Amino acid sequence: MSSLLDVLKDKLSGKNVRIVLPEGEDERVLTAAVELQASDYVAPIVLGNIDKIKALAAEKSLNIEGLNIIQPDTSDLKAALVEQFVERRKGKATEEQAQALLDNVNYFGTMLVYAGHADGLVSGAAHSTADTVRPALQIIKTKPGVSKTSGVFFMIKEDQQFIFGDCAINPELAASDLAEIAVESAKTAQSFGMDPRVAMLSFSTKGSAKSDDTEKVAEAVKLAQEKIDAENLSDVIIDGEFQFDAAIVPEVAKKKAPDAKIQGDANVFIFPSLEAGNIGYKIAQRLGGYDAIGPVLQGLNSPVNDLSRGSSTEDVYNLSIITAAQSLQ
Repeated sequence: MSSLLDVLKDKLSGKNVRIVLPEGEDERVLTAAVELQASDYVAPIVLGNIDKIKALAAEKSLNIEGLNIIQPDTSDLKAALVEQFVERRKGKATEEQAQALLDNVNYFGTMLVYAGHADGLVSGAAHSTADTVRPALQIIKTKPGVSKTSGVFFMIKEDQQFIFGDCAINPELAASDLAEIAVESAKTAQSFGMDPRVAMLSFSTKGSAKSDDTEKVAEAVKLAQEKIDAENLSDVIIDGEFQFDAAIVPEVAKKKAPDAKIQGDANVFIFPSLEAGNIGYKIAQRLGGYDAIGPVLQGLNSPVNDLSRGSSTEDVYNLSIITAAQSLQ
């Protein structure tokens, strides 16, 4: 993990990117905020009840002097953010509804990003994925040409670095969705200095088994290759369908897929379903000893990223660094 973070810290040095941490009343988040505040990479903006945050800081001996803490329901920014929220939702929320929603730290934090008061947001230590993603989809929204946001994990162990997706967001994916996620994941890899070699996974390698599921992945490969051609992404390789061993082990690839563009050297893995992706990354994390950073959300106009509720202070810190790096893209 250190290699990726060292590269990102070099890029972020002196930038003091403004990252909102809505869960300031959580010890892990507040501790990470204090650590980030001591750097020149990220300038954290902590949300929550100010009295509760001060009490937590005193209890845990955390120095929060100089930390930017905002209490949404009493903030001077709230009135303007309510007005902007109503305008953004275009008739889907009244001013009264907006007032209530912006008392919620995730909605308030997302509006800070949308309104330009912050560059990105990291939440999820004490909230579900839906609680973090819903405001982002309603307010930040997806980039032009992207129909779905998706969640990838950076899987890191010593000098090995991989990307797994979608492991967090979409329960059901059509071939066109898989293709879009493959291309967006390749772009994410490029933005973090990787040369993307994207393997689209299945229980079949190049037609070794036939079913609706394997044919969906094979179709997604064709669509993804068309997308990278249309977008002039000449440095991106996308191939499949592959069983995982054929995507990662050269000797297996030579036997199962000798003519494939990827010969056991994939570094980005697109799973055929959320179920497979979520199980896969947790196996790699818990049995394989890989650090899992994420989920990093793709396809949004500004970076909003989701923590696991089992995350540590280190996880909050690391994902804040990644979110800050995303904001510079």
